[in-house]
Amino acid sequence: MDDPVRRPTPVRDSGPPEGPTAEELLVEVAKGDERAFEQLYDRLAGPVFGLVRRILRDHAQSEEVAQEVLVELWRTATRYSPDKGSALNWAMTLAHRRAVDRVRSARASTDREQRATFEAGRGRPFDEVSEAVTASWERQQVRRCLSHLTELQRESVLLAYYQGYTYREVAEVLSAPQGTIKTRLRDGLIRLRDCLGVTA
Repeated sequence: MDDPVRRPTPVRDSGPPEGPTAEELLVEVAKGDERAFEQLYDRLAGPVFGLVRRILRDHAQSEEVAQEVLVELWRTATRYSPDKGSALNWAMTLAHRRAVDRVRSARASTDREQRATFEAGRGRPFDEVSEAVTASWERQQVRRCLSHLTELQRESVLLAYYQGYTYREVAEVLSAPQGTIKTRLRDGLIRLRDCLGVTA
């Protein structure tokens, strides 16, 4: 069955829900009901786009990822069970996962470009090559040390220090209290400092 997704920009918000709940609509979508999917799309597109936008910041990429999430909802609706939580929470979990994957993919792409630039610069003067090697080594050390953090610490550090998020924004993205986020960041940064051998 073709995906019944036609709208290019998932930013609509039709106001308070009327008629069937999102959970009921998702159950109908699992049966292949395209009309139910259109209603579910109108119900969830706004919140999904909003979450993705907070993580990616880039509007065009956010539209693209939000669209991917909504298509995934259509394709995987049969996996949803109302006793596992609300349809909105399920959609937001998919959105968060997709957006974080996009951030990681972009970072990996940047690393590849930097390596390619380094390879291309092998014929440059010694000082420039030495500087590039040092920078590359430092990035590898940071990546290695990040891998020693807990997943929650790593996500908090990456969002706050690599994506420029505030405590409040990190708390919203990760659905955690601001105090918890501050603790994660503090503990994560202490572990990073110790791993990198940086003296206070």
